[in-house]
Amino acid sequence: MGEVLYEFVQVGQQMRVSAIDADTNVEVIVVAPVAATRRQMQVIALAKLRKRLAELAAAEPPRRLF
Repeated sequence: MGEVLYEFVQVGQQMRVSAIDADTNVEVIVVAPVAATRRQMQVIALAKLRKRLAELAAAEPPRRLF
């Protein structure tokens, strides 16, 4: 995983945080209370993104050499 892009959008008393892997364009979204710090939101979103990328990697069929 390389660069991760974050987007923060406040919706009422909640913050919608998108984390996007710049290499694969895989995106995950988390919702956090606006009282949480920006860093806390990023840590949670990054953990979810890493989990999603691992799930996608595990789901890929094995490559055939022949």
